[in-house]
Amino acid sequence: MSNAGRAGAPSSTPRHGLARVLSKQGVCSRSEAARWIQSGRVAVDGRVIRDPEFPIVQGRHRIVVDGRDLDQAPRIHLMLNKPRGLVTTTQDERGRDTVYRCFDGAGLPWLAPVGRLDKASEGLLLFSNDPAWAARITDPETGPDKTYHVQIDTLPDAALLDALVAGVEEEGEWLRASRVNLLRSGERNAWLEIVLDEGRNRQIRRLLAAFDVGVLRLVRVGIGSLALGELGKGQWRELSEAEVAALVSPPCSSV
Repeated sequence: MSNAGRAGAPSSTPRHGLARVLSKQGVCSRSEAARWIQSGRVAVDGRVIRDPEFPIVQGRHRIVVDGRDLDQAPRIHLMLNKPRGLVTTTQDERGRDTVYRCFDGAGLPWLAPVGRLDKASEGLLLFSNDPAWAARITDPETGPDKTYHVQIDTLPDAALLDALVAGVEEEGEWLRASRVNLLRSGERNAWLEIVLDEGRNRQIRRLLAAFDVGVLRLVRVGIGSLALGELGKGQWRELSEAEVAALVSPPCSSV
């Protein structure tokens, strides 16, 4: 094959649109990236680009936003005590309040939720503009355990607790808890502590429903070594460097 033929061959290196690259780097959402690009705030290799689909080869181009290198954007990691009734999304097509309402007036850069909590659930929710860190948190194989306190509409016996750990097939998925403990019980309902070592959509609600158990409240109280603690409803705080590192460090095993 001639040199000309080789030069004309398509590159096998993957290319992505500029707006997608910005969102994947955690500096903004994809729609916001498109607006930044169209308004002339983004340069690639010293040239202002106004096409959100401009092809980018990872690691080959220098991307600058508002005069700052993309790789120099400060990384932020924070935790929120999500109130019940808010949806975990940047914008909701049905006009419902989102978790971003809790950050109004804080002057934060764009942050993405790390994992999700559904509208009816509450408690510990992480946010960050650090996509590599977020990916390790949400990895179903190696991510940290998640701990929940769940109020149910029945009084459980030992057989039910064992069954939740043993698991059940539901709509083609095997749902199970890693650990389940009874926290306290009343006359008609009880609180369970449920630990998950994997993440599936509405996993706890679906698992309990498979045993005809309804959820009255569901609160995530811990992710790995990070506890919700006394953080008030709707309040947030930045994580310390030690907390950030601990969430992606493998747990110590005793010998």
